[in-house]
Amino acid sequence: MEWDLNIVIKISYVLYGILGLFLLIQLYYILFVYSKLAAYKVKSYKDSEHQPPVSVIICAYNEEENLKQFLPSVLEQDYPQFEVIVVNDCSQDDTKWVLKEFSAQYPHLRVVDIKENIRLKNSKKFALTLGIKAAKYEHLIMTDADCQPNSSQWLREMAGAYSEGKEIVLGYSPYFRRAGFLNKLIRFETTHTAMSYLSYALKRNAYMGVGRNLSYLKSLFFRGKGFNAHMHIKSGDDDLFVNHNANKTNVNIAIHPDAHVYSVPKDSWRSYYKQKGRHAGASVLYKRQHKRMLARQLLSALLFYIMLIICLSIYPNLWFVGAGMFVFRYICQLFVFVPIYKKLAVKDLIWWLLILDVFYYFYICINGIFNRKKTQKTWK
Repeated sequence: MEWDLNIVIKISYVLYGILGLFLLIQLYYILFVYSKLAAYKVKSYKDSEHQPPVSVIICAYNEEENLKQFLPSVLEQDYPQFEVIVVNDCSQDDTKWVLKEFSAQYPHLRVVDIKENIRLKNSKKFALTLGIKAAKYEHLIMTDADCQPNSSQWLREMAGAYSEGKEIVLGYSPYFRRAGFLNKLIRFETTHTAMSYLSYALKRNAYMGVGRNLSYLKSLFFRGKGFNAHMHIKSGDDDLFVNHNANKTNVNIAIHPDAHVYSVPKDSWRSYYKQKGRHAGASVLYKRQHKRMLARQLLSALLFYIMLIICLSIYPNLWFVGAGMFVFRYICQLFVFVPIYKKLAVKDLIWWLLILDVFYYFYICINGIFNRKKTQKTWK
């Protein structure tokens, strides 16, 4: 009996030791990666002397209603010299006529029409490439048809971030706040993603950007051969382009509130599941170091929760050890996340952190496992 008790004690040491290891990995990301963004002093670039002419590029596929609602906020930006290029990718609704009406009102709007070709399955990358080729200016700013700049100073903030040597500017694009748990999860996931890619950009190790609010140079696009390296998959026009073209010195971020671009969130679990599946499919082509980096972050959090459940189930008398680790991690999260959530305009989600954090890691992992190598069939 005494021998059995010793075995039980040793196993408890091993299990709680593994739990502690996962906690340490998580603390590294929280305190040494995300803290970069927490400590970052948000800059405004709208008064920068560097305000080059810019080409805004929007790809549209059956976006009639979104263009009516959101395109004016892009066309009416307070900026000295810019053009807006909308690529109409074989839309079957009245997108063409909506754009024709806007063109009569706004002379700086240019439309690129892609004709239907049954032998060519167009993708957003193809449409975006045509828009970039049509652009008159070197500085490109990308967004989507269902996006709305948070202010008339959006272009000034993004273009002003091009200090010497910068070729990519990463913006931030939150989703509109709606009722319901799904909206909270979508906004939490978007915030978590932004927190990660912005923090790594500040660490001079940028690995992705979001096409709803992203800028880069036209010369960089062609020097890097566009999307050739990943043209065989439909997603990745934003994150994979940044992943393959960013280096330690050519990336800046623009996250002043005036630079935010809001987007329409998915309104069903099915559509959100498909969206995350597309993103998971692109991540397999990240640089090896970035895949390892993101895998460690994701798996350490997931395994922390799994080991916590195992430890509390097998050794309920030692509940205070597991609970202590959980509470300590939560306190560290609050210390770092609160200033970040303020910067990223999602302060309301702090109250949901405990629930959303658990749900996020299990949902994202399950989604990634089932969708990582699934063939993508949708336009974007």
